[in-house]
Amino acid sequence: MTTIAVFVGSLRKDSVNKALARNIERLSPDGLEFRYADLDLPLYNQDLDADLPAKVVELKKLVEESDGVLFVTPEYNRSFSGVIKNAIDWASRPWGKNSFAGKPAGLVGASIGALGATQAQAQLRNVLLFLDMKVLGQPEVYFNASAGLGEDGQANESSEAFLKGYAQAFAEHVRTA
Repeated sequence: MTTIAVFVGSLRKDSVNKALARNIERLSPDGLEFRYADLDLPLYNQDLDADLPAKVVELKKLVEESDGVLFVTPEYNRSFSGVIKNAIDWASRPWGKNSFAGKPAGLVGASIGALGATQAQAQLRNVLLFLDMKVLGQPEVYFNASAGLGEDGQANESSEAFLKGYAQAFAEHVRTA
């Protein structure tokens, strides 16, 4: 079984990014197990590096035990979410204990705007590369949630075919990276 840690950058109950992640999970090939990270964490504080909060220890363990990581980010003010940034700061610390190093990563995002989280993903991609992650380059998913998801959160027919192609490419990336 190939395990995927999923970082959804929205804490909102009806998050379109969580719906995007669930659609990718549903459309993924057999043999993948998606484990959703709890990103409702305290703000990163370097003073706690010597005695990490329990939720942070769980997060780091999830990443370390996973074969790959899928980041699903909304776009806020032309950037990725503070929720993801905070989780990255925790899981990449303390210095020398970067849980992400060498992990294959996928990066997708949804917004209700026409640009579909393009700016958020561009900035997050730079961070993931710095963390020494192996980021899938193609295909890219800049998802316009208002055009691609129904009220029930399910992808429409054309979006479903596209997301299935992404899910297959991501699975292959994780298995071969």
